[in-house]
Amino acid sequence: MLATYTVDLSPLPPAERFDHWAELVAKEVAPNQISSTHAHDFDAWMRTSSLGALTLTTLRFPSLTTRRTAKLIRRSDPQQYQLALLTSGSGAVEQGQCASAIQPGQFTLLTSSRPYEASHGIRAAAPEPAGSVVVVIPHAQLPIPHDKVSRLLGEPLPSTGGIGSLLAQHLQQISVHPEQYEASDATLLAGIALNLITALLAQELDVADSLSGNVQQEVLRTRIDAFIDANLGRPDLGPQMIAAAHNVSMTTLKRLFRTGESPVAEVIRTRRLQRCRKDLADPGLRDRPVHAIASRWGFRSTAHFSRIFREEYGMPPNEYRVRH
Repeated sequence: MLATYTVDLSPLPPAERFDHWAELVAKEVAPNQISSTHAHDFDAWMRTSSLGALTLTTLRFPSLTTRRTAKLIRRSDPQQYQLALLTSGSGAVEQGQCASAIQPGQFTLLTSSRPYEASHGIRAAAPEPAGSVVVVIPHAQLPIPHDKVSRLLGEPLPSTGGIGSLLAQHLQQISVHPEQYEASDATLLAGIALNLITALLAQELDVADSLSGNVQQEVLRTRIDAFIDANLGRPDLGPQMIAAAHNVSMTTLKRLFRTGESPVAEVIRTRRLQRCRKDLADPGLRDRPVHAIASRWGFRSTAHFSRIFREEYGMPPNEYRVRH
C-alpha cells in the first residue's frame, strides 16, 4: 500500500489536541501560526500519503485561522506550493494582493515563500467542519515559471469541469482509497497529479501553448487515461472514439501509447479485465451473474469475456470467483 498514516485527535485529552495539531501542520505543510475558537475542544483528523516528490494530505477540522508570516519564512522556507481543494465548509484566503472567499469545490494555490492567511468557518453562524485535500508540490517540480504561477496565488480555481474536474477526481480517489494502490504506484500517481496540476494552471494563465512538447503530450496522455477509465463500461469505447473525443488523429493517438507499455486497445482490454476481476472477488457482488459483470465493463459477449479472462488469469471467471 502507499506510504500512508492517519492522525485522529479524538483519543487525546481535549486540552492536548490543539497543540498537537499545530505541530502536525507545521511538519506536513509548513510552519504556521494557527488559532481557533475551538482550541479548548479541538477535534480534527488527518491522513497523509507520500507520492514521491509530492505529498497528499486530507484534513478535517473545525474553525481555524492559519497564518504564515515573513518571520516564519525567514526562519524556514521549504519553497513549496500548496494546492488545496475545499471539500466542505467555507473559507477565505489571502496572499499578496489577492483575497478570496472559497466555497466547496474550489481549489486555491498558495506558496510557502510569501506571507498568507487562510481561514475556515470563522464567519459562519453555525460553522461546518472544514474538509480539504491538499497536495504539496516543490517549486522545482512545476514546469511553469514561478513569476507566472504567482498570478494565481490566492485565486479560486475551478474543479467542476475539464482539467479541474479530472484533477479533483484523481486527488480524491487517492485520498479516500489509498489502500487500492501499491507503494510502487506512487511515482505514477504523482506524475498524473503533476501533469493535471500543470495543465490546470497553464489553462488559467492562458499559457498552455507555451508548455514544452513533452509536457503537452504527458498532459494529453493523462486526459486520455482518465477518459478511458470513465468510459470502460461503454462497449463502443475504442481508439476511434478516443481520438474523436480529444480532437487528435489516429496517428497521434498511436504515438502517445507507443511510448507506454501497450497499444491503446490493449490498455482498454486490460483495464476492463482488472475491473471484472475486482468485482468477481467482491463478496458484496456474489449474487451478480458473471455475464452482468462482464457487461458492466463493456464486454458484449460473455463467451469472449470468459475466454480472454482465462487467458489472462489462468482460470475461468466462475472458478476465480470461488477461489477469491
